Amino acid sequence: MNLHGPGYDAVERLGLIPALAARDIGFFRSILVDADGREKFTVPSEVAQAAVGTRALTIFRGDLETVLYEAVADTVEIRFATVPHAVTQDTAGVDVALSDGTRIRADLLVGADGVRSRTHALVFGDDPGHLRDLRHMVAAFSLPEPPAGIPEGAGTTYIGPHRTAAVMNLGPHRSATFFTYRCDDTAAEYARGPERALTAAFGDLGGATAQALAQVTDTAYFDAATQVTLDGLHRGRVVLVGDSAWCVTVFAGYGAALAIDGADRLGAALSRHGDIPTALAAWETELGPEIHKRQALARRGVSRFAPPTRAHVMAGELALRAIQLPGIRALVRRSIQRANN
Repeated sequence: MNLHGPGYDAVERLGLIPALAARDIGFFRSILVDADGREKFTVPSEVAQAAVGTRALTIFRGDLETVLYEAVADTVEIRFATVPHAVTQDTAGVDVALSDGTRIRADLLVGADGVRSRTHALVFGDDPGHLRDLRHMVAAFSLPEPPAGIPEGAGTTYIGPHRTAAVMNLGPHRSATFFTYRCDDTAAEYARGPERALTAAFGDLGGATAQALAQVTDTAYFDAATQVTLDGLHRGRVVLVGDSAWCVTVFAGYGAALAIDGADRLGAALSRHGDIPTALAAWETELGPEIHKRQALARRGVSRFAPPTRAHVMAGELALRAIQLPGIRALVRRSIQRANN
């Protein structure tokens, strides 16, 4: 995942840059391939770095989780495999019954428990209208063995009509994959599981993609690309943050950054205002436009990951070739900067 723009600013304010920088995998060389795995052309890592700028980090999700955990482990109580079972609240606080049989009384409940949030369901309701299905599946998993034929520090990407397959060689136990594809019935596809579904969707491809599919298991991350849309991010003394509140999907390329930025802004609002209701209202007003912008960018960005036609694939390849030109590279950098402001 990438942390740049306001996301980078947030981890800097939180004092996490040194720990995250030690885990930064940097930019890698991207090799565009055809269906057989043969190279079409290469985009050097320096091109991506020049386009994004120096205030950016590329890290594994697990490394981000580790850094955040280590930052608070000695300060707050952390319970694993525990979810809210029931939530009640009054004007003075909120009571939470947990799945381990205990109860907690608090001033504020923050639900940051993902797109299928239990907190969301308990307090905001389990309304299907809160979810916007983008009709695409997304999968990712790590590779026990680096893919043969890809130099370390590089990755191959196949982009075809309605689908993308990427395989990255970042060394032993650090190599990973990313898949996305168009799907009209995401619920049925999800039920198939990643091993069957990915084999059916990408089994015709060769090269590193075929090697990766040989290692997929049903423990891989596999889900529908779904946005969460709410008419408000808090109800009384319960507030949602991150994917549980506004999931933008991977197509925005900004989910983790927005979650961290949103959480940091929430903390600032609570410190700045004298009471919780005022703080939550101010925070939501401040963050709302950014959420709407990122979700809209994701919906428009789907076609980059899963082009609707072969003509769109060719146009995308032309743009990737053009980005290597210094003048075009500067235009892309300014475009990214505008999106982050």
